[in-house]
Amino acid sequence: MIFDRSDCVVRFENVGLRYGLGPEVLQDITFDLPPASYHFLLGPSGAGKSSLLRLMYLAMKPSRGLISLFGRDIATTPRQDLPALRRRIGVVFQEFRLLNHLTAFDNVALPLRERGGHEYEEIRRRVREQLEVVGLEGVEARMPAELSGGMRKRVGLARAIIAGPSIVLYDEPTSGLDPVMSRAIDRLIRELQARLEVTSIVVTHDLRSAFAIGDRVGMLLDGRILAQGTPREFADTDAEAVREFMDAQFGEAHAGSEPG
Repeated sequence: MIFDRSDCVVRFENVGLRYGLGPEVLQDITFDLPPASYHFLLGPSGAGKSSLLRLMYLAMKPSRGLISLFGRDIATTPRQDLPALRRRIGVVFQEFRLLNHLTAFDNVALPLRERGGHEYEEIRRRVREQLEVVGLEGVEARMPAELSGGMRKRVGLARAIIAGPSIVLYDEPTSGLDPVMSRAIDRLIRELQARLEVTSIVVTHDLRSAFAIGDRVGMLLDGRILAQGTPREFADTDAEAVREFMDAQFGEAHAGSEPG
């Protein structure tokens, strides 16, 4: 396991997942994540990263093994209690998933309106606060089509954090962005992680981001975690597939160099 702490907000123990009668797409996944930590999950397409995210978001239950969120075993948690757990999790989707017929303001306000119990003035205040946090003051009335890719990504981020989650899941947060904007999004995510004291899990292909700002790094391949640890521990692994992954991004001359 990565950690052995009783206060871990996420715990996976020997988790397996299969769809229908097919083979397992995740096998023996084991890790613990403590509060206010920042984790990167790397791996090529088809490695099982999206399936792991869906398990974390409680979109499905594992075929075997234990998943515990906030100290509760999701396999034994009554179905009616799952929405309350899910509300403690924010998600930033790779494809933005903004509603094109809604303004930036209404997209960010959506989680508060869906949950109810909030007056309009409170919603307006919180939306403006979150847009300011992600550096998008004054865009409330603009439609998604009027925003750049980086701006749409930040609107999605504001929407994910507006309800005050304890965990934020990021699905390829820098996908489709140029290097300058990618690094800006990295810095923003790190600042939000520190400010909000949330546990952040980033699924990505971007090894540079993982080494630059991650607390822990893991690699998933063919449904199994091959290596996990601090960026230094990850970089020093002897696992051949991990070395090949680093070579592909950094080149052989840099694969063994110090992260960051």
